[in-house]
Amino acid sequence: MLYPLPLSRIAALGLASALLSACASGGAQLPTANYSSNTIAPSEEYTIGPLDEITIHVWRNPELSADKVRVRPDGRLTIPLVQDIPAVGKTSTELQEYIAGELSKYIEQPIVSVIVNTPEGNFTQQVRIIGATGQPASLPFRANMTVLDAMIAVGGLNEFAAGNRAKLIRLDRETGKQVEYRLRLSDLIRKGDASANVMLMPGDTIIIPESRF
Repeated sequence: MLYPLPLSRIAALGLASALLSACASGGAQLPTANYSSNTIAPSEEYTIGPLDEITIHVWRNPELSADKVRVRPDGRLTIPLVQDIPAVGKTSTELQEYIAGELSKYIEQPIVSVIVNTPEGNFTQQVRIIGATGQPASLPFRANMTVLDAMIAVGGLNEFAAGNRAKLIRLDRETGKQVEYRLRLSDLIRKGDASANVMLMPGDTIIIPESRF
């Protein structure tokens, strides 16, 4: 049974210094990631937020495609032939279906793909990694995402990382409070210990402190 420790001291995830200082305290350990067929989670696709950078590809119509277009603060974006597309709150699938519907007024059976290059606006749909890592970043959450997936994306641990003192901060949706879990990133990445790999959830933050010398 897990006994997560509430972090009442953390006022906001954006305060990296407060988060890093929290690593000194203890926390419960999450269960190992399980990939058996009866535990695969349903797809939970990232929903687009303001200022996200998106690439829109229209098959066989490159002149209608848009590379690295930014969602405006009002939640809309513009591509050739289609103005003020409502993007915020839609998944990539929903947005590509909407754009295809609009483009069908001009071309026959358009095939559209949408890729979120850089998530910026929808923090509750991201996983954030801060501290002693190759490249701290915010990553779009995807179904069945694990700690290992996230660490590969940011280049692993840096040479100063105390990976086995890392913490995962997660919002308890029932209580509305942040809770803390222990991570064993050194065991996972440097020793290949698969039992240290755990499943992530949208909004998780991974905090990696540096070693004490």
